[in-house]
Amino acid sequence: MNYLFVGVDISKEVLDYAIVDQTHKRVVDQGQVENNMEGINEFIKQLKKLQINTTVWVCAEHTGRYGDLLVARMENKELRYSMVNSIEIIRSSGMVRGKSDHIDAKRIGTYAATHYHKLKPTTSPSQTIRKIKVLLTSRDQYVRYRTAMKNALKALEITSETLDLKKEIKCRKKEIKTLKQRVKDLEQEIVELIKSDYQLDENYQKTTQVTGVGPIAGAKFLVTTNNFTLFDNPRKFSCYCGLAPFEHTSGSSVKGKAKTSKLRNKDMKGIMFNAATSAIQYDQQLRTYYKRKIKQGKHKLSVINAVANKLVLRVFAVVNREKPYVNFSI
Repeated sequence: MNYLFVGVDISKEVLDYAIVDQTHKRVVDQGQVENNMEGINEFIKQLKKLQINTTVWVCAEHTGRYGDLLVARMENKELRYSMVNSIEIIRSSGMVRGKSDHIDAKRIGTYAATHYHKLKPTTSPSQTIRKIKVLLTSRDQYVRYRTAMKNALKALEITSETLDLKKEIKCRKKEIKTLKQRVKDLEQEIVELIKSDYQLDENYQKTTQVTGVGPIAGAKFLVTTNNFTLFDNPRKFSCYCGLAPFEHTSGSSVKGKAKTSKLRNKDMKGIMFNAATSAIQYDQQLRTYYKRKIKQGKHKLSVINAVANKLVLRVFAVVNREKPYVNFSI
């Protein structure tokens, strides 16, 4: 079966595209459309015409919300597409001279035509998961605002020893209270959304039974894994989060310590570190493990990373089986 691979570079205002022939690995057409309903509909009409004589496969990089409309329209029109990690495309391109949106579109199309055997069609998350993701992002922003306000309040209270700042301090406290309530409301809305979907709620209940994995961590698991459909084993998920250590040796001269990759989901890694810190306090088995490793001279962060890996294993194990999680260390 012969394919035409369409590389799409997504930006806020426009979509640059390059259509690459699979057989000859050459660009047969390229152009630009506006990143709005009218532009995307015209783009899809063009792809549908091409699909009469061949099979069209669209490939694009993950770019957050800027690609949401394109993805929604491609799914509606049943076009095959793949969203690929930008690092994977960059590393496969070798030495590249110059940088522009149309060059990037060509690079993405060429990557798809060359590595089509590795491509997997992407399935967009459900509307519920997408909404949970947006609410989690909003919640994280409000938490950061609240932390900034608290720090500012501390500075004002110190300064108020020499200046009259009662009015300003009162306003800051009111703002902090409002932010705290907003975070609480968002968390409640997230839980209600999860409960409205049986499959999400089932895995959420299993996940949050694991000691250390709280409500927010449980929701992040659902969003990051698309309800545990994007990763077929915990090792891959640990690699994605930057928790899995890799060997660092070369011949007989380079014998470095195993270390995690800098290419990671920083948000999820932070969530897992918080979960590991909590688990060490409340899980006897993990607390014993942590103390033993520290006594052996292991670095604190290295041990917490290992505990986070153990939690990932537990979460995937409990999700993939029918029986509920049982904490035998209690």
